[in-house]
Amino acid sequence: MHFLRCLCFLAGVLLATKANAQVTFYVKPTGDDRASGHSIPSAFATLERAKEAVRESRKKTRTAAVRVVIKGGTYPITHPLLFEPDDSGTQSAPVTYAAAPGETVVITGGKRLTKWTRTPKGYWQTTLPEVSRTGWNFQQIWVNGQTRHRARTPNTGFYRVVALHDTPEDVAKKTYRRFEFRKGDIRPEWVNQPTVSVVVYHFWNDLHLSMQSVDTTSNVVEFKHPAGKPFHDDFNKTGARFFVENLPEALDAPGEWYLNPQNGVLTYVPMPGEEPGNTAVVAPVSPGFLRFEGDARSLRYVEHLRFRNLAFKHTRFELPEGIINDGQASAKVSASVSMSGTRHCWFEGCSFTELGNYAVELGKGCQHNVFRHNELSRLAAGGFRINGGTLYDPPLERTGFNLLTDNTVSHYGEVYPSAVGVLLMHTQGNQVLHNRIHHGYYTGISVGWVWGYLPSVSRDNVISHNHIHDIGQGLLSDMGAIYTLGLLPGTVLRNNLIHHVDASQYGGWGIYLDEGSSHLLVENNVVHHTKFAAFNIHYSKEVMVRNNVFALSRLNLLSRGQIDPHRSVFFENNIMYWTEGDLFAKKWQDVPYVFHNKPRQPQTVELQSTFELDHNLYFNPKLPPDSLRFGGETLTQWQQRGKDRHSVYSDPLFADPERLNFTLRPGSPAFGLGFKPIDLSTVGPRKRDEE
Repeated sequence: MHFLRCLCFLAGVLLATKANAQVTFYVKPTGDDRASGHSIPSAFATLERAKEAVRESRKKTRTAAVRVVIKGGTYPITHPLLFEPDDSGTQSAPVTYAAAPGETVVITGGKRLTKWTRTPKGYWQTTLPEVSRTGWNFQQIWVNGQTRHRARTPNTGFYRVVALHDTPEDVAKKTYRRFEFRKGDIRPEWVNQPTVSVVVYHFWNDLHLSMQSVDTTSNVVEFKHPAGKPFHDDFNKTGARFFVENLPEALDAPGEWYLNPQNGVLTYVPMPGEEPGNTAVVAPVSPGFLRFEGDARSLRYVEHLRFRNLAFKHTRFELPEGIINDGQASAKVSASVSMSGTRHCWFEGCSFTELGNYAVELGKGCQHNVFRHNELSRLAAGGFRINGGTLYDPPLERTGFNLLTDNTVSHYGEVYPSAVGVLLMHTQGNQVLHNRIHHGYYTGISVGWVWGYLPSVSRDNVISHNHIHDIGQGLLSDMGAIYTLGLLPGTVLRNNLIHHVDASQYGGWGIYLDEGSSHLLVENNVVHHTKFAAFNIHYSKEVMVRNNVFALSRLNLLSRGQIDPHRSVFFENNIMYWTEGDLFAKKWQDVPYVFHNKPRQPQTVELQSTFELDHNLYFNPKLPPDSLRFGGETLTQWQQRGKDRHSVYSDPLFADPERLNFTLRPGSPAFGLGFKPIDLSTVGPRKRDEE
């Protein structure tokens, strides 16, 4: 009996050893793809060969984990690496691609430009034969890690559209092709330069247009492809701002560059202090880094792949012919890492920098993927985009339950400023936690992609403990640090710190509930220093807003745009603190409506209230109580309407609001209203636990 027990024990040890076995491959810049890859001396040279070796290994056994150790160095690529279901790992035996401990691995889709000569003006020039030979073209270059833009006019600021000149038929179809410009702003000879682009800023969009013709008599330009938006900058029909870029004659300001598509000569105007010997200039070649192509419909997923401590740099993107980027959020711009039919994949400790597009897209059928402690910066477009199947697609193509946590997204929208830091479109059950998002030109986090009260798959998304600041930057309009759209049952916006949101014309809101935002919870957020309202509703239904601090907005603090025949918001236990502008903006009136309390019985109830406010605290240290106005009404009139009956006007006793410390001191009257202290100590990325 003892002998049999020993045999069973040994068999168990052997099985456990086999189950926990690991196959290791190595990659190094001086490697050889003909080698075995199983040791550093016999390392592969490319990631593509390592991926092939992983697939071969997985065919032999799926019980052994596989690890690809990438030695420090730079690995250039010219096309994205494709991962298919056969490249997958399993839950117990994942496949990991990781930098060697303590070493820096850079995967670059760019080419460093060298062999510079100087022009008589002191500009730098180099010739790229591939431009004329293969048609290589690009719209971005990076100089010492900083984005440099194509030559444009004017160098700073913008020209203005004088008037629209579209036909009634075009206006009816919402296809806008023409506008009048100020004489001299656009020249007819530019039409013969096919790479010249007119960039127009419309409200919340950046339109990139190619010219068809220019009439110097009427000063009207016509474009090859129509825009879906009129060339206005606001609802007062102010002429839109625009500039013209990629002009050789506009090459006159430090940091500008121009690529001649005929002879491949690139000319760059150096910034002060830049010399060829101390300057790295990189142009993009590859459209992306990684492509994950599973098939959710057939249940063939790419799954259980892990990427750790890798730096991804430089991607190339150009808008396809006929696409002018007139949709919201630059949603048609590609991504450097794209996924479809992908599950249980991880990116941790990676960086995605100096990109010509979005950084990461999770498309149809992507679930349970994790992005932790990554850095996304210097992005032509946005950071993360999650967009799956709609109600009209097969359920297997639904996307959700992904985790974005402890990442930093910064300096995004550098070419397509309407792009979003984190964009959740048709997707559910995602968690966006402890991220820092800053220095973009449009919205920080956007949730939902159905306008109005139409059905949507977007639900149960949690946006929590994020630090969002310095966005908008006065360039576009109609944005929010957190922006929501449509029916969003179960969605939560919680414990986010938001500040310094600016806009061009209107907007620049903190938390912005746009068209039909419904059935979500907004709690424990601190929002301050926004141009317009810290909290804004366009129109919504049954939103709970509680225990937030809304403070120090410039023009108004709370805003509501539309009155619907239902309760739009339940607003309680919030603190409002302002020193300038209005407390309430736009429409805070009520209209009576019939509420069918018991649908199966004929009785109905006529209600007068379309929004509920109570147990709130209001304070303006510069405003005496008798001059306080609630949507144009005194506090007494407001309370007679049933609003804020138990609310108070009193100093909340913030610790130091001048230094942006909104912690409440002991004895704050907010506590007597039921306000709970908001803990911001873990907002933003937390310290990473290394392996």
